[in-house]
Amino acid sequence: MKIYIAYATQEGQTAKIADYIADVIRAHGHQADTVDIGAARDGVPADYDGVIVGSSIHMGKHDKRAVEYVRHNVDSLEKLPSAFFSVSLAAHGDEAEAEGYVEEFETETGWQPRQVALFGGALTYTHYGFLKRRLMKKIAGDKPGEPRH
Repeated sequence: MKIYIAYATQEGQTAKIADYIADVIRAHGHQADTVDIGAARDGVPADYDGVIVGSSIHMGKHDKRAVEYVRHNVDSLEKLPSAFFSVSLAAHGDEAEAEGYVEEFETETGWQPRQVALFGGALTYTHYGFLKRRLMKKIAGDKPGEPRH
């Protein structure tokens, strides 16, 4: 099988997860190609047997590029075996919240993926500017199970 993995990322965690998924698929003897949604202008190439779409969540919303990509390609996604993965801090501490984000994404795009996976996002405080670092520490401190800094 040949699997197309399109993802939207802001800080790189979703790209790392997409690459990991591709490695697992390859380890099972299949072909997998990853592409940043920003570079996936032609939608879903015709020669793929399945599609996986991934997006990170920021400020309670999936990446708008992923939303637009799915809206424009919903027919192709419905015809092929397809899956969606969502990357958020909520997936680590509040699964119901993370599932709510996915439900909102499905409503917003009109796509019902056959499979959904939730992955915890990364807090890379050292890569953030002062204001974003303070905001992210506050948000993480408010989540159940998250360490307070």
